[in-house]
Amino acid sequence: MVNFGAPADQYVVGVDYGTLSGRAVVVRLRDGAEVGTAVHVYRRGVIETSLPETGAPLDPDWALQDPQDYRDVLAHAVPDAVRESGVDPLKIIGIATDFTACTVLPTLADGTPLCEVPELRARPHAWVKLWKHHAAQPHADRINALAHQRAESWIGRYGGKISAEWQFAKGLQLLEEDPETYQRAQRFIEAADWIVWELCGAETRNICTAGYKGIHQDGRYPSKEFLAALHPGFVDFVTKLDGPLSPMGQRAGGLTARAAGWTGLPEGIAVAVGNVDAHVTAAAAKALEPGRLVAIMGTSTCHVLNGADLVEVPGMCGVVDGGISPGAWGFEAGQSGVGDIFGWFVEQSAPAGVASHTQLSQLAAVQQVGAHGLIALDWWNGNRSLLVNHDLSGLIIGLTLATRPEDVYRALLESTAYGTRMIIEAFEAAGVPVNEIVVAGGLAANDLLMRIYADVTNRPLSIIGSAQGPALGSAIHAAVAAGAYPDVYAAAAVMGRVDRDVYRPDPDRVSSYDALYAEYRSLHDHFGRGGDDVMSRLRAIRNAAGRANLNATPPSTADRSVPPSST
Repeated sequence: MVNFGAPADQYVVGVDYGTLSGRAVVVRLRDGAEVGTAVHVYRRGVIETSLPETGAPLDPDWALQDPQDYRDVLAHAVPDAVRESGVDPLKIIGIATDFTACTVLPTLADGTPLCEVPELRARPHAWVKLWKHHAAQPHADRINALAHQRAESWIGRYGGKISAEWQFAKGLQLLEEDPETYQRAQRFIEAADWIVWELCGAETRNICTAGYKGIHQDGRYPSKEFLAALHPGFVDFVTKLDGPLSPMGQRAGGLTARAAGWTGLPEGIAVAVGNVDAHVTAAAAKALEPGRLVAIMGTSTCHVLNGADLVEVPGMCGVVDGGISPGAWGFEAGQSGVGDIFGWFVEQSAPAGVASHTQLSQLAAVQQVGAHGLIALDWWNGNRSLLVNHDLSGLIIGLTLATRPEDVYRALLESTAYGTRMIIEAFEAAGVPVNEIVVAGGLAANDLLMRIYADVTNRPLSIIGSAQGPALGSAIHAAVAAGAYPDVYAAAAVMGRVDRDVYRPDPDRVSSYDALYAEYRSLHDHFGRGGDDVMSRLRAIRNAAGRANLNATPPSTADRSVPPSST
């Protein structure tokens, strides 16, 4: 089935852009074998405290990136993966990319990022806003309030709330905090589409990010009347987004000579339209059929599944026609912090001697369910689903002087499983069946975590058969764009892979977790649904203090008070 009769030893490249690095994989068309892979770590990483070079300080909840890091992935990871594979580059017929989302940047009309315009480099709003940039929460709140006030038809498609992470909230923040940079931005584009522009020289927009992150529903964006009601200067925002939308797996263009020079790939090969890291993984996991929920678990978790019918699910990130694959309604939910939470504890709180995931997992694995006496809320990076509120923060209840590091670690693992169960139950309550859970991402390697998820959700877990799920998913879409397969379904059937029912729930542990989950749900609703807004108040106090600290003159060493003696 490869290239409709062409030689079977042809290949494609998939490139997955993550939060801290980009990875490339060379994949054989006839069976999906991954024959070469490489990773390139971003030089700038996540820019959270101050701008590079200028040192201009950033307010709390900012998270930026440098687009040059994305080009460097093409120049390093792709040729390194090809070299490792030993494949003749002339046998590579296509390339596709996926990205974290919503990761978005302002550019000139030719695609030049505003942060690369010399006179704008010192302006924070000229840089890429990473998905975890949450400083636009007040702007998201206003968009949501106005949408409900005006009974906008699209708000229900997003579970009743759009996120601070998405295009319109970030765009409104840009306008109101730096109107000059807003005016200079001729285009406002997802990094998923921008990198395709860099590869093929043509601006394209994909239906996945437009639908889930850009409020594009039923063939249109929010109206000019709605935008003007938010801010008179925002009425032109859609002109910065608008353009023909392309479905998943479509060819965006051919690889330019410049991009061929970066990657070492043949000029003119197929470049697929952009995609999102989570959504593209469904094809790699053979999970395009309705009812198969894919949990892509890394620094955060994204939950995606196809459904046969349009259903509006409260608290979801969105439902988009063809958002995951053609001919199906694609649903998305997520948790803003998962692996990041576990990493925070290991790096910042675990004492020496047990400060590793391996040691803590081994110690926690021998505990009986509930033995630590703790419940945690998994909101260290806010809540994406179901509450859609990034002003929320983490909580651990039940701590005593007998609490040990492994107790806290296990409680944090369990909290993220409870959050996933909340999402599954919301889907099913709205009439969207979840028949199977397929786990992808780096956290699938944690045996304790997988057993907890199986027991908390009372469902068997299947595991994707690739350590590079998003990159493999991109390669599958590259194969379609290159004409090797007629559609994503056919390509996924051959090139995707999954191990079914690797973890099965234990009835006794399921019963114990049901009782603990009831406590989690009670705390979730109390702190997340208006019982007590202390988390939001504390965040406001913290942010105000942080801004004051930025403007304060640091005291000299002689002025610092001496801490009291411990004796």
